[in-house]
Amino acid sequence: MKYDKLWLNSLFHLFYPHYCAACGGRLQDNEEVLCCECLKELPRTPYLLDNGHLVERLFWGKFPLGRAAAFFYYRPGDPYAEVVHLLKYKGRSDLGCAMGRLMGKELAVQGFFDGVDVLVPVPLHEKRLKQRGYNQSERIASGISEQTGIPIWSTAVHRVKYTETQTQKTAQERFENMKEVFKLNMPVAELQGKHVMLIDDVLTTSATLTACADTLKDIKDIKISILTLALAGH
Repeated sequence: MKYDKLWLNSLFHLFYPHYCAACGGRLQDNEEVLCCECLKELPRTPYLLDNGHLVERLFWGKFPLGRAAAFFYYRPGDPYAEVVHLLKYKGRSDLGCAMGRLMGKELAVQGFFDGVDVLVPVPLHEKRLKQRGYNQSERIASGISEQTGIPIWSTAVHRVKYTETQTQKTAQERFENMKEVFKLNMPVAELQGKHVMLIDDVLTTSATLTACADTLKDIKDIKISILTLALAGH
């Protein structure tokens, strides 16, 4: 059975070759999303378990923070920015799942997910979800869940306000733009005492994640952690 699967995978790649999302080179059968060389050179951030690092400081004093991290640096023009671009704008939902699996595998051995009860992907507004066809943060969360076994509560928070893209906005404008965008979409009692990890694609100013966490922060004994695929602007 194992060899049949490998043979079918090789045959699939022969007729439908996969390419590295960073360098564009053809992937081998044992490679996924990134070739071995690009995976080795992926600009991973150092912001994981150490207390008080840059990513954690973005959320200090805003809600009961457990831990916070971003997986790699997002720099426009860098080949690795193409991973995010393809995921968000080119219909490559498979990249979210694959990168989520990579994050889950690498961070689990460092204890990053210890004690986390549930993954909550930052929701998209229904209009944006219809345009894109999927929620990229939910795809990332699904890959993490595959590796860690942590369940996903994708409907715990609902996005009630449609907002235009944040790309060209200042930090202050981003926070203003995100006011009252989300609301809790499940009974408070089900979240009491839970360690919730919010999942998003790119962390820039923390405005979106802070607004999402605002819907949860007053729940009794809740702990909120943050994990994003990429970190921009640093």
